[in-house]
Amino acid sequence: PAPGASTCVGPPAHGCVPHELAGLGIARTLQGLGLFDHLTVLQNVVVGADRHARSGFLRALFGSPGSSRDERALRDRAMSTLSDLGVAEYAGRYPGSLPYPVRKRVALARALVSEPDLLLLDEPASGLSSDEIDELGQLIRSLSESMGVLLVEHHMDLVMKVCDEITVLDFGKVIAHGTPDEVRSDPAVLDAYLGESSEETS
Repeated sequence: PAPGASTCVGPPAHGCVPHELAGLGIARTLQGLGLFDHLTVLQNVVVGADRHARSGFLRALFGSPGSSRDERALRDRAMSTLSDLGVAEYAGRYPGSLPYPVRKRVALARALVSEPDLLLLDEPASGLSSDEIDELGQLIRSLSESMGVLLVEHHMDLVMKVCDEITVLDFGKVIAHGTPDEVRSDPAVLDAYLGESSEETS
């Protein structure tokens, strides 16, 4: 839907630019990843840690006066996050030289390094193999223990496994909302996405 408002434990979040979202404790990944090809993997993740930098991202990243302490702290935080996601070995590489699944983890690391209260994931399973999607599901469940996770996803198996509540849209219209069990058995969902309801009644 085009209209609407979003609120996350505070002021409305709609219309905010990325650095304002970070200030609200919200981080996100993009379907297109949005990595900077001219920066290394480590530098890309440092971008996401700017919420914790007292001297500001540009000074901390490029070593301007007064930023050395922040620079070390941000790089340590970024390396730790890359390590948590199993991609620390690529810290000195450039995103364009890496396989797509690795780049997706780098993008996720950039979002997680800010230690958000709410993580927004846009099509996190796109372009991944079945095994990689299973690993992603385990990771999302683990993350949800320490932060809120909101994802937009068409991979129904993943959604059913990792989500506590699901809202289903069909051509921009909400057709169902509830727990995985409730959504799984909803006739409108079966008809729109699984093609079962109409077949059973025919």
